[in-house]
Amino acid sequence: MNSNLFTNRSRQISFALLLMVGFMLLMGYSSAAGGGSLELDVHIKDGYESQAIAVGLLILFAVYALIIFEWVHRTLAAAVGGLLAVLALNFYAVEDTFTLAEITTMIDWETIGLLLGMMVMVGILSNTGVFEYFAVLSYKKSGGSIWTLVVILCTVTAVLSAFLDNVTTMLLLTPVTIQLAKVLDIKPIPLLISEVLFSNIGGAATMIGDPPNIMIGSGLSPGKIESVEGGKYAYMSEFGVTFNDFIIEMGPGILMCIVPSFMFIKWFYRDEFSGTRFRDVAELEAKYGIKDPAMLRVAGIILAIVILNFFIHPITGIAVSWIALVGAVVMLLATDRHDIEEPLHHVEWTTLLFFAGLFVLVHSLQYLDVIDFIGNYVERAIAAFGDDTAEGQTTRLAAAVLIVLWVSAIASAFIDNIPYTATMIPIVLIIADNLGAYLLEPMIWALAFGACLGGNGTLIGASANVVTAGMSEDAGYPISFNEFFKAGFPIMILTTFIVSFYMLAVYVIGGEEFGTYMKLILVGITTIGIIMQVSRGRGKGKSFAEALVDDEMSGISELVTTTKSVAASIVRGNEEE
Repeated sequence: MNSNLFTNRSRQISFALLLMVGFMLLMGYSSAAGGGSLELDVHIKDGYESQAIAVGLLILFAVYALIIFEWVHRTLAAAVGGLLAVLALNFYAVEDTFTLAEITTMIDWETIGLLLGMMVMVGILSNTGVFEYFAVLSYKKSGGSIWTLVVILCTVTAVLSAFLDNVTTMLLLTPVTIQLAKVLDIKPIPLLISEVLFSNIGGAATMIGDPPNIMIGSGLSPGKIESVEGGKYAYMSEFGVTFNDFIIEMGPGILMCIVPSFMFIKWFYRDEFSGTRFRDVAELEAKYGIKDPAMLRVAGIILAIVILNFFIHPITGIAVSWIALVGAVVMLLATDRHDIEEPLHHVEWTTLLFFAGLFVLVHSLQYLDVIDFIGNYVERAIAAFGDDTAEGQTTRLAAAVLIVLWVSAIASAFIDNIPYTATMIPIVLIIADNLGAYLLEPMIWALAFGACLGGNGTLIGASANVVTAGMSEDAGYPISFNEFFKAGFPIMILTTFIVSFYMLAVYVIGGEEFGTYMKLILVGITTIGIIMQVSRGRGKGKSFAEALVDDEMSGISELVTTTKSVAASIVRGNEEE
């Protein structure tokens, strides 16, 4: 094996790409809010504004048609869409033709760097056999039951996604799942789809769990609101959000979504997730054990340090992409510095190119005023409800919560939620400034819920979906747009409906005085409901996993009835005061 790092051309290209991304991050091309930190100064020609918006919408619909009907590979569709959007932007903009360097500022290098670094580290870890080991361990815990295995994998995915970002979680778990499916001779795609759906649900619970939450936490913090446009919105800084606010405000709503989501998954994949698979555990452990313990120890320590830095990212302020890239380079040096061909082979270059094309497409549409066009209609819809009276403000608040939530969910399903969220952050500030500061905080949470849960709607709705699909395709199991849509879109509708009820109960019915009490009550009712559900199922001799989805409709009906009665009591008490 050649010990010279730069004698193989593919190594030169791969290593150069690592250095390029790191260099661009160093020079300030990334930002915590997603997208490039260098904003282009674009002005559409007078008289062509409406035409530019129409052309932009046409390009957007055409790209998604290519992806939905799978006429071309999604990476090629994104590339064609980005190219057409740039050509349209060059035609309608007053400015001269944009250079390649200016176009690259539309790419979210923060996301690209994070994905590249994590893919390299996952590639190194895969050579140690650790993923096969965890696959066997999961099987042992399941006792051979496929549904129990699904519950274990989805629960682990949701918990990890809450404390890591969900992209990283799926990068780590996808190889485990594929290997486990091979061992048990079951279809890996239903397992992968279920996991990625729970990664988006679990990731919504914290600020660091999902890229949209990271963007919202940094772009709508009290300090950031004070500094936007020279302090224009400083009077609303008290409604800004912090790290702990995400857990307090988002956590209860996400908890309410867990069991209904399991119920739907169990019903939708009732054939795939039924029955058992019996394998000789001793034989599996012998066949799929750790191949290189020394490399695993070194790589594991480095990965643990990387994950720790993800946790303390809000304190240190170090970009997560830098953390991942530095971790990848250090792991390459520490494991086998003379051969980087194998770990770089695991990098999903088509996935990275898809993201680059998608970012260029959406940000070009933003400069063509397509996204603002959508935002203006959102503001008009909210303004149509209520007025400045006390009763009118309550009506407008309910309308704002529901409209922002559902528009964000539907839009995030068809437009990657990272650039969508980056665009909606200033729109939320403008709406609150025009219609009332009291709307800001509820709209922030509606945006966060909608963007995160809406990512489950389609294969291209969230970064975790695309990464999982890329790795699955590379392993020989392509996930089609329609196959993901059939499971993901109903889950998106179900969870968004549940969160709609939660937000109306907390922010409209509970309000400032009783909102906290309403959250505690909802958490208590949900927890008691889960305990009763499991106890009832266990009493019938079922396993925990089977008991979790036992008597589905009766459990939901009891929960809804109890919650309605509690909410009605609070409203009556509020009216009496």
